[in-house]
Amino acid sequence: MFTLRRAIHFKNSTRSKSTLVLIEHKDGAIASSSLNAVAAGVQLGFPVSALVAGAGAHAGAAAAAAARIGGVARVFAADSAAHAHAAPETLAPLVRSLVAAHGVTHVVAAASAFGKNAVPRIAALLDVSPVADVVAIKDAATFVRPIYAGNAIATVQSADPVKLLTVRATAFAPAARDGGAAEVVPVDAALSAAPVRVSEWVGEEIVKSDRPELGNAKIVVAGGRGLKNGENFKLLYDLADKVGGAVGASRAAVDAGFVSNDLQIGQTGKIVAPQLYFAVGISGAIQHLAGMKDSKVIVSINKDAEAPIFQVSDFGLVGDLFKVLPELTEKLK
Repeated sequence: MFTLRRAIHFKNSTRSKSTLVLIEHKDGAIASSSLNAVAAGVQLGFPVSALVAGAGAHAGAAAAAAARIGGVARVFAADSAAHAHAAPETLAPLVRSLVAAHGVTHVVAAASAFGKNAVPRIAALLDVSPVADVVAIKDAATFVRPIYAGNAIATVQSADPVKLLTVRATAFAPAARDGGAAEVVPVDAALSAAPVRVSEWVGEEIVKSDRPELGNAKIVVAGGRGLKNGENFKLLYDLADKVGGAVGASRAAVDAGFVSNDLQIGQTGKIVAPQLYFAVGISGAIQHLAGMKDSKVIVSINKDAEAPIFQVSDFGLVGDLFKVLPELTEKLK
């Protein structure tokens, strides 16, 4: 077991233990990964507050939705133009102010792009060491996280006065979206004020799809370099449409330019744990396994009988994917 110790002294040495969960939202809707983060926060055993930072009507809707989440006792609602785009440069000072003002001892965020953007900057402002990718909570100071691409599990104990965590959504059952009745507390305008500008919002490109979001899909059909080119990913899309699943890819397929990197699954991509995972033309590199090996059922299709992916598969089919996939898709009709 590793112990993180730092010589940090907060002015308020008699901090009442409480947890602050950072809520990710879009257009007034709470991201499902934030429900997992709330569940992890509840496991710490202290009163849970949620922070919703945004601007306008969407921020108000998200705050109201957060107040209904089971396990949340209080919602801090920061409504300011400074938080319109959830930039870590504005969110981090806000979190620091709330920690100082309310004696927060634990800050939790999902290990999503949102959490991974904000937590390092928050850690720097608080001068603490964050504990990333937590998959289990032993007690208020002891956490379990994977290391070496998931090949080893470390139990980490933090001695920091404020514990700052990112949690893997796949490791914690989500909190209920409804049933709570938390108090919504508007954040003082001074705390929500924008700091000295160090970045500028340029824009975003949103890819809309009728398929499930990759990180939350119950069925995932993923392809690797074995598909040979991006056009052949249509075989995966056809299968995914038949089973109501999402499409993903290995890093090798992304690096080869077959698909965009928002489909990447693995240590440097998205972590998924669907009920059913199809690995098509994927060899099974360690970094890819780190992102999908917690899937409930893994089905692999590969022409190489010695491919490492078969070692973690529940069902394996050795064959030519260009023959197997069309036949499988046809039978599902």
